[in-house]
Amino acid sequence: MTDKPTKIVFVTGGARSGKSTFALRLAMQHRRRVFLATAEPFDIEMQRRIGRHREERGSAFKTIEEPVQIARALKNVPEETDVVLLDCLTVWTGNLMHRFGDDEPAISAEIDALLEVLLQPPCSLVIVTNETGMGIVPENAMARRFRDMAGIINQRVASRSDEAWLLASGLPLKLK
Repeated sequence: MTDKPTKIVFVTGGARSGKSTFALRLAMQHRRRVFLATAEPFDIEMQRRIGRHREERGSAFKTIEEPVQIARALKNVPEETDVVLLDCLTVWTGNLMHRFGDDEPAISAEIDALLEVLLQPPCSLVIVTNETGMGIVPENAMARRFRDMAGIINQRVASRSDEAWLLASGLPLKLK
C-alpha cells in the first residue's frame, strides 16, 4: 500500500496497433519507471521481439522479468517506483495456460492475486494487453479457451482501471 497518488491505465488493441509505443509514452511521464515483462524467450522469433522492446525503452526503465507471478512482482517493486509498465496481459495469459494447463484453480488464483493488487497498487500502472476476440472464432478448443480467458482477464482488469485506451492503426481512442 502507498500514500502516493496512483493511477491504473489499461491499454489494449490488436497486434501492431501501437499499444506498446503509446504505453511507453505514458510511462515516460513518470520519473522512476519499472518495466514488468511477461514474455519468455522460448524461440528465436520471441528473442528478437524481446530485443526490439528492450531497444525501444533503452535504459529508461528498470526491468523485472516475471512470466507468471505478476501480482507478487508488483508487490515487490522498489518502494521509490512511480510507475510500472506491465507488458503484457495476453502473453501472461498464455504463460498461465502453459504453466498450469487445465488447473483452473491455479490459474484463477493468479488472476485473483493480480486483481487484488489492483485495488491498492504500489504505484501507478500502465497495463498493456491485446484485444484477441475481434476476429474469427478459432477452430480448436485450446485457442478458443485462450481467447475467452484473455477476454475475461481484460474485462476484469479494465474494470479496475482509471483509464482505458484502445489503439487502432497507431491512433489512441479513449474508452474510459
